[in-house]
Amino acid sequence: MILPFVREGKTGSIQVIVERVEDPSAIGQTAEARDFPCLTARIDYPARGYGALFGWVQLVRSTDGASAGAEFEMDPFSLFTDTGSPYCYFGVTPTLFDSPARHTRVPMTWLAHTFLAWTPMAESIEPHVIPLVGFSWGFSIDRTETVAIPPARPLTPTDWTTHLPYLTKQHPAWTFAPVLGPAPGA
Repeated sequence: MILPFVREGKTGSIQVIVERVEDPSAIGQTAEARDFPCLTARIDYPARGYGALFGWVQLVRSTDGASAGAEFEMDPFSLFTDTGSPYCYFGVTPTLFDSPARHTRVPMTWLAHTFLAWTPMAESIEPHVIPLVGFSWGFSIDRTETVAIPPARPLTPTDWTTHLPYLTKQHPAWTFAPVLGPAPGA
């Protein structure tokens, strides 16, 4: 799936690939990852350097999560959970890679809402997340231990809006644009 976006008047896109893991060692995973999904989301954008800084915000609703699947929760990169940042990846056109797997195969569902965003670098404003485009992806395991991987799908502006109260609560030092897509005048 290819999703277009506009940032500061420049058009870019993300290529979203969700595939079944056939060889876990090829992606740095353990054997338990076989048959689970693997996500790679690549950014194509014409700017360079600071003009191409982006971040990925990912929230997950999982029946084996803290809320038992009732709510979406932050899905931070495990090495940076103490940074206070809403981003799981951040950098110059960073590729998002994720490969959720489980050691045991019990019935469950796992759904991610993933957003490409950026943060203006002006020193005069607080850390601010401006989401550009989003998509959902995930998997489920049935009682026969079969892992089902539905196709990724684009998210709507409403999907972003529903996450705002949670994001604001989890990251009080940050502000979040109220709409998915380019900021007014951008």
